[in-house]
Amino acid sequence: MPSLRQLAGVLAVAATGTHAAPAPASNAKRQSTPLPSYALTYAPISYLYSGEQWWPSDVSTHLANVIPEVDYVAVAGYTAAGSVTLATLDAQSSSVYLTSKDDVDDSPAWLLSAYGKPTSTTGGYSAAPGTIIAVQKNATWVDVFYFYFYSYNYGGTVLDINFDDHVGDWEHTMIRFVNGAPTGMYFSQHSAGSAYTWASLNKGTGANDLRPLSYIGYGGHANYAKSGTEDYTIALGIISDKTDAGYAWDMTQNYRGYWYDSSSGVFTEAGGAGVGATEEDSTTTVEGATWLQWGGAWGDEQYPTSRSGQYCIFGECHYTSGPTGPVAKNLGRTAMCQDETDCTIFTSVNDLTHQSKKREDKE
Repeated sequence: MPSLRQLAGVLAVAATGTHAAPAPASNAKRQSTPLPSYALTYAPISYLYSGEQWWPSDVSTHLANVIPEVDYVAVAGYTAAGSVTLATLDAQSSSVYLTSKDDVDDSPAWLLSAYGKPTSTTGGYSAAPGTIIAVQKNATWVDVFYFYFYSYNYGGTVLDINFDDHVGDWEHTMIRFVNGAPTGMYFSQHSAGSAYTWASLNKGTGANDLRPLSYIGYGGHANYAKSGTEDYTIALGIISDKTDAGYAWDMTQNYRGYWYDSSSGVFTEAGGAGVGATEEDSTTTVEGATWLQWGGAWGDEQYPTSRSGQYCIFGECHYTSGPTGPVAKNLGRTAMCQDETDCTIFTSVNDLTHQSKKREDKE
């Protein structure tokens, strides 16, 4: 049951027409509070690279094609015919790796996720729902995270040698709102990222002139504030992320919405528009929000060098372990950046575009 303070906040919003969102309740039930309207009004329009081959994925489709494993052994009760679901995922240990049922060398269709390719005829609709998470930090400050999931990450090449491929890929952008107005935006880039003032960002045109533009790197899916070529450094040399205005992806057309209470560490489903922008029931749920609590890896554990196709050179490997999910991305952060120890907020998209150029832990 909402508190008197929360009810007063709702009545105040209705009376003034502003978009301030009451703090979400700290419980595991679906709450009636929708995502704040500004989370959609100012949501980014993201451009996938014109030559992209590994498209956005639906997390539920991904789960249907993986088996929970620990130390390369399937968890008891799971076989090639069984899988976890969004409703049951959090029952798994955080030591689990969600391991592909198929040989990744065969490029099975679910890894390529062609069904998630945004379509220009529908203004950037993707059949793969994005994940939007709002985090109320205090009475006036809300961070809204836009999470992008892909079933496969292509890491790129150094001297024509392919490194850092892995099953599962989580990336995100985050917009900080104060009193319903956007003040800045963070772009995740592999293990690093960049933060910018709101005024410095490129925006859309026409009906989208309030919405910032982001550009997603080929294969590895890092997010950037401008298009072009972006370099990042690993031990063996330079890899470049390629971006352009290839395929517009408008996540607001298809998403799952949630609140996260950083004090309790609990996720709850948002009311209002959700998957496919359909109206969600305010009291019952099928999938729930518990899947977001799970702290394990969304892909295979790094293969041993005995596996065909696996190699490691100077600590960099062809196939690496899958990433952790949104719960591990410092949603309770105070600074704009995921890594709060080194966070510069740039005032131009032409400024240095990496908070850190060292790539260790993947998104």
